[in-house]
Amino acid sequence: MSCELVISAVRKFGYIFQNKIGVAATLAVAIWNVATARVAATPKNANDKNAFGQNKILHTDLVNELQIILTKNRRYNSQFTHSQFTTPSFSFKKMTILDTIIAQKSLEVEARKARVSQETLTKQGYFAKATNSLKLSLSNPASSGIISEFKRKSPSKGIINDQVTVADVTTGYVAAGAACLSVLTDEPFFGGTDQDLLEARKANPTIPILRKDFIIDEYQIFEAKALGADVILLIAANLTPTQVYELGKVVKSLGMETLLEVHDQEELDRSLCEYIDVVGVNNRNLKNFAEQNVNASLALADKIPAHLLKISESCISKPETIQQLKSVGYEGFLIGENFMKTPNPGQALQQFIAQIDALAFA
Repeated sequence: MSCELVISAVRKFGYIFQNKIGVAATLAVAIWNVATARVAATPKNANDKNAFGQNKILHTDLVNELQIILTKNRRYNSQFTHSQFTTPSFSFKKMTILDTIIAQKSLEVEARKARVSQETLTKQGYFAKATNSLKLSLSNPASSGIISEFKRKSPSKGIINDQVTVADVTTGYVAAGAACLSVLTDEPFFGGTDQDLLEARKANPTIPILRKDFIIDEYQIFEAKALGADVILLIAANLTPTQVYELGKVVKSLGMETLLEVHDQEELDRSLCEYIDVVGVNNRNLKNFAEQNVNASLALADKIPAHLLKISESCISKPETIQQLKSVGYEGFLIGENFMKTPNPGQALQQFIAQIDALAFA
């Protein structure tokens, strides 16, 4: 890993986190430490000694770049000082799972931009295709409200199901009565790919599809449109209000819809804007992936503006939970693991909807 690449990452982190510059610097230094840890060990020969000397020079360059960034935010000057970054072994803030994912995503997006321009994306794939509306689908009185997800693995569960195909699962979902499809495209942490979304769109041309990923740059929105997505996920936990606004504006300009994901009232209050179409409450805290209940959705049910559709995400495994969430105004329910952990996710959804219907008429 070159010093230039790490410095580029530092600058990108500074943009992403803005008022969390200390986190940005911490992530960049953590990456640099990992990249140089082995070289920084006791040199065994002349070549190792030479490499170690070069890395000390590059490390100094990185320190200087970090110091420039840190001095722009006085809030962190006392917490992160130049002296902390002058030796290979220093203490840094513990990264959350979300921090790690966003750090990786930033590097990934920059690499993608270098390969394919945003202008080129407008001429590829499904970019010119008319989109399918999630809002209309969920508003249909006959809708199941289930947003069924294709997900191979997760940071908290590991491999969930890597023995099924996208086409088989997603067509099974649609046949069972899904209101929308959610397809993971993050590869390092969730095992998803762009090809998964392309295949889901090809097999299911008329149902709305959510690109489930960590969106940090408008480039990814153009990319999602070309891949066949109709709905973009904006996660409040890793975006500033300004970013939510600007990214939501791009989504709207491309004729797509925005699903704003929040976990608590603070994220909701600071992130709502005119470009939000649907609000999703993630019952699982992305910083630790620990929760196993829908308490977050229940707590925010009456805090979400009435004109916005409400979706409850994750930790849903029982039909009774759907009934409970519907009673407080939720119209959509994003479920992945509960179906994907079975040999036949489509059949699992069909049985789940039948159980929901049975409860409704009991």
